[in-house]
Amino acid sequence: MSQGSAIEWTEATWNPVTGCTKVSPGCKHCYAERMARRLKAMGQSRYRDGFAVTLQPDVVELPTRWKKPRVIFVNSMSDLFHDSVPDQFILDCFSVMNRTPRHTYQVLTKRPERLSEMSSRIDWTENIWIGTSIESSDYTWRAKQLVTVPASIRFLSVEPLLGAIPRLPLTNIDWVIVGGESGPGAREMAPAWVRQIRDRCVARGVPFFFKQWGGVHKSKTGRVLDGRKWDEMPEFHRGLQDGQEEGESLERTLRKREGRRRSAHAPVGAVGQGETLLLGPLH
Repeated sequence: MSQGSAIEWTEATWNPVTGCTKVSPGCKHCYAERMARRLKAMGQSRYRDGFAVTLQPDVVELPTRWKKPRVIFVNSMSDLFHDSVPDQFILDCFSVMNRTPRHTYQVLTKRPERLSEMSSRIDWTENIWIGTSIESSDYTWRAKQLVTVPASIRFLSVEPLLGAIPRLPLTNIDWVIVGGESGPGAREMAPAWVRQIRDRCVARGVPFFFKQWGGVHKSKTGRVLDGRKWDEMPEFHRGLQDGQEEGESLERTLRKREGRRRSAHAPVGAVGQGETLLLGPLH
């Protein structure tokens, strides 16, 4: 439920809720739904109901037992602001985040309307990042909902990118992640769509993170854009992460850790251009 993560922009996942329902075209080939079906078939008790929204109350306090600082993606297998999750359960999860300032939490939702409605009841300590997903120009309104939230870091996950977004809203946005869809049935992402967003971010000084080209076999397409990897992250200093040096950005710390893991676990030459070193299993 809460392990090291293969997701390139985080270190660990924490899933006090599992399961979700589809709300927009980006959900069509949901990776979490595929994973839930697999885990159910393997007899994993937390997924006995498949991808039905399920509260996992025994997991809520887990980050309080993690002594070393971590960057934590909240609910990689669900959406904390799903209509089926009670208000108090959501507030309990945020209470854990408030009480563990050593960790950095990345909360991502496709339901920013509910997020905005609840925002005044949440204590937005500086270790909480809040984001929303935008897969096409039809859903840029989500960014307008997001910026009503007084979080220290607000970010957009433009993944899967399903079409050109020439006017992606970046006012009061601190970070943008872009990626193509992966896995069975993956829809193609045009390079021009990615460059348009990248160039818009660069022009406005917004950190840009390119996660992947995607495709049915994403390991073959990699994550190199115009000759380099784009691993930019927000500047965020709240005390040192494990292994972080004074004055060092979180982006640089994560890249150092990836380098150490590559040296420790991969033979020389094993990681080629465009390939991503996996930072442990997804769950």
